[in-house]
Amino acid sequence: MSELQFPLKKDTSRKIIHIDMDAFFASVEERDHPELVGHPLVIARHPSDTGGRGVVTTANYEARKYGIHSAMSAQKAFELCPEAIFKPGNHKKYSEISVQIREIFRRYTDIIEPVSIDEAYLDVTVNKIGSSSAIKIAKLIQRDIWLELRLTCSAGVSYNKFLAKLASDFQKPKGLTVILPEEAEDFLKALPIDKFHGIGKKTVPKMNDLGIFTGADLYEVDEMTLIRHFGKMGYSLYRKVRGVHDSPVSVTRDRKSVGRENTYGIPLTTENEVVAQLRTLAESVEHSLRRVQKHGKTIVLKVRYADYTTVTKRKTLPDYIKKKEELYYQAHLIWEEVGGLEHGIRLLGITLTNLDPLSYENIVLPLWGEQEKTNINQTDT
Repeated sequence: MSELQFPLKKDTSRKIIHIDMDAFFASVEERDHPELVGHPLVIARHPSDTGGRGVVTTANYEARKYGIHSAMSAQKAFELCPEAIFKPGNHKKYSEISVQIREIFRRYTDIIEPVSIDEAYLDVTVNKIGSSSAIKIAKLIQRDIWLELRLTCSAGVSYNKFLAKLASDFQKPKGLTVILPEEAEDFLKALPIDKFHGIGKKTVPKMNDLGIFTGADLYEVDEMTLIRHFGKMGYSLYRKVRGVHDSPVSVTRDRKSVGRENTYGIPLTTENEVVAQLRTLAESVEHSLRRVQKHGKTIVLKVRYADYTTVTKRKTLPDYIKKKEELYYQAHLIWEEVGGLEHGIRLLGITLTNLDPLSYENIVLPLWGEQEKTNINQTDT
């Protein structure tokens, strides 16, 4: 008995734009330092200054010709292109520019879903300029960003987020790609399978083992086979390759906290293990804070012992923190107060709350002596 098949519903009523800044950090540095233009530029500390440690945040298109890409070790980038210019990032500056970019978006719509510091989805089905053309709005955004910030971006336009994201990646840099409803399936069938957003490096070999190398190959595989091999991803891919993806552009709500915790199958029993895990957690929290462009004042340490007793202690600081070193230091201070190794540690977690945007800084008013300075913190109004 064959499976009962229901026709898929394809919602083509929305007009979605995905904006992706072109080599954002590197482009900002080239703008502010014109002498860098035309040279391979890597945003990372030079490995000779770090003992070979560190990773590439991004690289300009000249450096990418050598195979350099984000998340690559700085040492590997140096080996690929010894003549490359290495420049440490300035995240404060990049965050401020990201805020300016989002202000440009808000001229056209308030339905904005930031994905990271340098990309966002916009729903312009109904927009502030009363235009029926998402293509026109995408061009206006590209124009505004260039004229006002001297930076370029690539734009993808389609009827859903999945296709808009694929479109913005299709012609970089400075690209504008449109995928109309009637073109979607042909566009998707022609794509190599590793270009499908959400299919990572570990999944590609599994796809290849099933004879799936392109969107056309994926299209021919039945839904239950995809679900059996890939679970929820298989369910989603069966629909995506047919141009079906109904996730709306989600307006970001204000984040109240950012945290990470790890559970250990084998309990931690030494101080060195705890210290190593606190450093790892602090680094992960820093990464998340950078993504949401926040810093905070209240740090929370959670400790669960092997007997499932849980201790949670928080500490509110006078100043904002966001760096992994600060997060680790404060978490370790709390650990020294409440921690113990008698029963083994089954879970550790670090959370930062009392968050504000990075634009909210500690302002020191030098009205009294050095010992009497008062920190006045701007608050969200």
